[in-house]
Amino acid sequence: MARLDLVNVCKALKDRDGGAFASSFVPPLPHLASRSGSAGFAIENLNLMVPDGKTMVILGPSGCGKTTLLKIIAGLIAPDSGDVRYNGVNVTEVAPGERRIGMVFQNYALYPHMVSKANVMSYFLFKKKTPELTALAQAKYQRTSELMGVELAHLLDRKPGTLSGGEKQRVALGRCITRDPALFLLDEPFSNLDQALREKYRVNLKILLRQFDITTVYVTHDHYEALILGDVVAIMDKGGIEQVGAYEEIYQRPRNLFVAAFLNRHVGTPPLSLIDVRHMAQGDRLGDVQIGVRPEDIEISREEQPEGAQGVVTGKVSLPLLKATSLRVKVADREVYAEVPGDVSVPAGEHVWLTFKRYHVFDRASGTRLRSVPEFPSEAR
Repeated sequence: MARLDLVNVCKALKDRDGGAFASSFVPPLPHLASRSGSAGFAIENLNLMVPDGKTMVILGPSGCGKTTLLKIIAGLIAPDSGDVRYNGVNVTEVAPGERRIGMVFQNYALYPHMVSKANVMSYFLFKKKTPELTALAQAKYQRTSELMGVELAHLLDRKPGTLSGGEKQRVALGRCITRDPALFLLDEPFSNLDQALREKYRVNLKILLRQFDITTVYVTHDHYEALILGDVVAIMDKGGIEQVGAYEEIYQRPRNLFVAAFLNRHVGTPPLSLIDVRHMAQGDRLGDVQIGVRPEDIEISREEQPEGAQGVVTGKVSLPLLKATSLRVKVADREVYAEVPGDVSVPAGEHVWLTFKRYHVFDRASGTRLRSVPEFPSEAR
C-alpha cells in the first residue's frame, strides 16, 4: 500500500477545445480561463494527496486532463516539473515497471496471442526464471484465483479475441491483482461495456477494492461511477483540481460555480439553475452575486407566494426512475429546472410560483461560493 502525493506538478497539454464542460447557463470563470490559451492549457502547480488504502475517483469532463494526470502518476508521461511521491519517496525519475503499479486501461491492453492465464501472469513471464520467482508467481496466481473465483476461472484457456468486453475487463483486472501492486490505476475500465455489465462490474470492483485495501486512483467522467466507487472524489477541469472531498460533501458544499454546475446526482436532470438575484426575496440585500439552486430544492405552487419568484412552465420531462417530473420554468429571461413528484401534473403554459428550500450564493466575478442558505448541517455552527 502507498500514500500518493503530487507536488507542484506542471505539464503542458495540447489544445482540446470542445472537449471541456460547457453550459449555456454558467458563464466562463476567470480562474478557469487563466489555464487556457490559444495554444492549449496546462497542468499548473497541481497538488493532490491520495490517502493510503483509499479509492480516489478523479471526475471531470472529457478533455480536462484526467488521463494525462493518471499517466504522470504511472510514469508513462514525465511532468515538466514537480514531484510524484509514493509514501514520501520521489519516484518521478523511476521507470513505470519499477513502481509496483497495476493499471487497467480503457482498451485493457491484453496480449492478443496469449491465452487469458498467460495474460494474467504476464508480469512474471518477462522476468528471468528462478525457483523463487516461480513460487512467488504461483502464490500470487492462487490468491488472484481465490479472489475472483468463477469470474475468471472459465476464461483462462481463451485468447482475448474470443472474449467479450466484460470478460477482457476481468482478465485485465486479474493481471493487476496478480502483480500485487502498491497502487491501482484505472482509466475508465467500464467504458466499453453495456449498461447491465457496467452495473455488475462496478459492484464487483468495489468489493475487490475493499478486500485489497490498496490505494487506487480511478479516472471517469461518469458521476454515478464516482458516487459508487469513490472514498474521495477530486473534481478536475482544464488541467486543474477544483475540489477534493466526499461526493456528498462536494455536492452540498461546492467550492465554486463550475463544481456546482458540473456535479450531478441524478442522470437526466440539470444539476443547477441560475436565478437573477432581483427575483429573490430581499434580493437587494444579497449584493452583486449569482444564485444557484438545484432542481430538488425548488418547490412549485399554483398559488401566489409572497416570497416566491413567478414563472411560466414551458416544458416537462418524465423521470420514471426517480418517480418524478422535471419542469422547465421561464423566470424572466432565465430557464429554471424544478423536480416535482411524478403524480403532480402541471401543464405547459401554467403560471406558477417558485420558492427555494435551499440555494447557493456565488460571487459574480470569481464564481466562488460565498455561502449556502440554509447551510448544510456540517457547516452550521
